[in-house]
Amino acid sequence: MEKDMIEELFDQHEGRWDIEEPSKGHELRFLEKLNTANGVKSFPKKKKTPYKFLFIAASLLLVFGLGFLFLNESNSIDDQVVEISPEISNTEFYFANVIAQEVKKLQSENSPETKKIVDDTMIQLSKLEKNYKGLETDLINGGNSKLILSAMITNFQTRIDLLEDVLQQIEEIKNIKKSEHENTII
Repeated sequence: MEKDMIEELFDQHEGRWDIEEPSKGHELRFLEKLNTANGVKSFPKKKKTPYKFLFIAASLLLVFGLGFLFLNESNSIDDQVVEISPEISNTEFYFANVIAQEVKKLQSENSPETKKIVDDTMIQLSKLEKNYKGLETDLINGGNSKLILSAMITNFQTRIDLLEDVLQQIEEIKNIKKSEHENTII
């Protein structure tokens, strides 16, 4: 029965239904009238620019371009040091090889008796290396180049002296152990 009443209602109003679409901007005009009646100020919406994608593309291009320039221009610290003082490259190569050989010797002597002294030496070497990197940075930043180059060479010599002293101490430890072992056998 209820179904019949609803169908009857629709049949009575057939052809009277508003099926037209409102004109473009109708909703905005309606909201504006409503806001005006309630005393609310509304700000007009900004128009969307059809070139928004061009702005984004240009921004990305600018960012990538600047990034490329900075990455390309910023040579490594080693390259910059060589530019300032070409002689340092040969000196650094020589000292680095000597230090690498001494470190290999030190690591080959690593045993339970010498582990602590070897570990302490490696820590001291890393501190000296960090100090050397700081000297390189100072040289690049325009410090007194003769003084800094002298400090860099002293840093290398200090590392080599440290390694030689530790290797000598390890030899003494081995000799003491050997002599104790010989004395125990007799």
